[in-house]
Amino acid sequence: MVSVVQNVAIDCADAYGLARFWSDVTGRPVDPDARPGDRETQVLPAEGPALYFNQVPEAKTIKNRIHLCLRPETSREHEVDRLLGLGAVLVADRRNPDGSGWAVLADPEGNEFCVLRSESDKAAVQSRP
Repeated sequence: MVSVVQNVAIDCADAYGLARFWSDVTGRPVDPDARPGDRETQVLPAEGPALYFNQVPEAKTIKNRIHLCLRPETSREHEVDRLLGLGAVLVADRRNPDGSGWAVLADPEGNEFCVLRSESDKAAVQSRP
């Protein structure tokens, strides 16, 4: 017997607002029963665990001990620009001149996440002479 990951829980100040941000990031819907002001809601992925947002009274104060790593369908640079436009903030740039590495961003409540290279980014590097 094994356990299945049901969801990834994210503490936050505004469950519905943060769920809307992550819905825009992932292109997946917020739970259709969710409403602004709800203390908890989730983003429903096509497969895998849900992103579950739970309103808590305390603010985030330290670096995440667990975070999401995103692999975009488009280029990493295009995705970083898109996410910054949605309200993310660049925390650390770990991208290397050879195309390896990642970008560390934070969502509107300061939760860090990474944007990795896309498969097309990897293929472009491998095809260089």
